[in-house]
Amino acid sequence: MKRRRKKRTTSLLVLAVILIGGWLGLKPGQAQNLWQTAQALIPTTQSSNTTTNSTTNQASTAASQLAALNYTSGQSAVIAVNNNKATLTANSWKTNHVEYANLDQLNRTSTANTAYLEQRNVADDSLRVSQTVQPTGWHQKFAGRQAILNRGHLVAYSISKGISTSGNYDPSLQSGDQNNLKNLFTQTAFSNQRLQTVYEAKIRTALRAGKKVIYQPHAIFRGNELMPRGVQLQALSTDGSLNFNVYIFNVQPGFTFNYRDGRSQTSNMQVPDTTL
Repeated sequence: MKRRRKKRTTSLLVLAVILIGGWLGLKPGQAQNLWQTAQALIPTTQSSNTTTNSTTNQASTAASQLAALNYTSGQSAVIAVNNNKATLTANSWKTNHVEYANLDQLNRTSTANTAYLEQRNVADDSLRVSQTVQPTGWHQKFAGRQAILNRGHLVAYSISKGISTSGNYDPSLQSGDQNNLKNLFTQTAFSNQRLQTVYEAKIRTALRAGKKVIYQPHAIFRGNELMPRGVQLQALSTDGSLNFNVYIFNVQPGFTFNYRDGRSQTSNMQVPDTTL
């Protein structure tokens, strides 16, 4: 009886992983990483019928699915989620503001922020000031004179003009978000400056064209690690002309990271400079 239940649980988990892999648009190697993680969960799913049904029916949250993925050197650091289509709802845009999620018990930005943006939120880059806060997992290192880590914004400086730290629009604020702990995470310079910036530029273009945009960035942590494994970015304009949903691995060419604390070491890591 126990053997039959185990086989049934395993079969359901295999099916769930296949479906998840298709939903995320994973390549074979990345799907294998997700399956290896799922295998480790099999004993847990056998603990009770309730837990098993919950696991197989929901196949965990999108965040935990993404957190389970391991980056492979040489592969694209950007993958499509949900066939690159946002799961946001256009008619939820009501007022110009940002919903900054509270930090978790480890002081991490582990919950998505959601921004309801319009043209007036495009910020003047000349008003930037130096950043001083240190998000979790912050251990800076330099390659030559180049920093390998950034204080990565969830909602970018360039699209947050007038947004206060409470998330409300204030016309007296002329700059974008700069040192808000609820909006910063330890991000590699490559992930931030070469990959995430491409999608932020798409949002700026839409805003400058007078479109209203819902933007939801989410730093993805695995377990209790202090440095995120990556960041999920999804955006939808209310007219539907802008629509994307991607996951960017938090990786840096020439380095590997201990995501538990953010420390790094040099390696032969290769990361192509490509986006979707």
